[in-house]
Amino acid sequence: MQWKADWGLRARMGVTMFLLFALYIVFFAGIWVYTGGSILVAGLLIGGFSFVQYFYSDKLALRSMGAKMVSEEEYPQLHAQIGRLSQQADLPKPNVAVADDKVPNAFATGRNQRNAAVCVTTGLLQQLNDDEVEGVLAHELAHIKNRDVMVMTIASFLSTLAFMIVRWGAFFGGGRNRQGGGIIVAILISLVVWVFSYILIRALSRYREYAADRGAASITGKPAALASALMTISGEMEKIPSDDMRDEAEMNAFFIIPVSKGAIAKLFSTHPPTEKRIEQLNQLSAEMEGR
Repeated sequence: MQWKADWGLRARMGVTMFLLFALYIVFFAGIWVYTGGSILVAGLLIGGFSFVQYFYSDKLALRSMGAKMVSEEEYPQLHAQIGRLSQQADLPKPNVAVADDKVPNAFATGRNQRNAAVCVTTGLLQQLNDDEVEGVLAHELAHIKNRDVMVMTIASFLSTLAFMIVRWGAFFGGGRNRQGGGIIVAILISLVVWVFSYILIRALSRYREYAADRGAASITGKPAALASALMTISGEMEKIPSDDMRDEAEMNAFFIIPVSKGAIAKLFSTHPPTEKRIEQLNQLSAEMEGR
């Protein structure tokens, strides 16, 4: 494998982490107001949520998809593919999980390269051939290799927490806060945090998908296989009713293809257009063939 560090991705992750740190400070101020000016309570809430996020984000992500860890006895071929690709990518073999879902998709999660998991749906295993599956798995391993999974997890966690306060803050705020207007201030701060984290997620996620596609091509040497997989997955997405996609929508930023439809969904999508990703992969394929 000829792996090239993606400095564009690293720069974007650095800027994103800096801005997230600033958002955490603003969000802490919102929690402080929400708890009636108690720094201790605000610190415990933020610290507790951060602890859960860092150590249990992978388990929570898998649980939200109804996925379970699978053994080599249950899925020998899948384990063999991930093991071989991990060696090619110079990575520790991640945990392997499968979600019983007809929507063909996959995602990677985990706080670092030694504590990662790759999850695929049964729909993906049934609808793609071996080369296409390996292309998708290599794409997810590239996310782990690039260390962008944790950055996305932090951004998504902050966005979700801020949104919860925006949505439910008025119901759970204390009477003192409501009378003094503190709860309104906390909700407004949380709204600002949610909007900015939402923008950060989409700005970083689109670029990281291109980076992971390039990484998958480096790992497998078969960019055409991933391009074929993207075409198949994208085509299957269009056939699936929107109601069947609703449960998976919260994981969009992590999937290889987002589960959303319509012009508005494309505008706010966490992923670049599939046709542009395929165009990049075709260019990489032509470059590899011309060597």
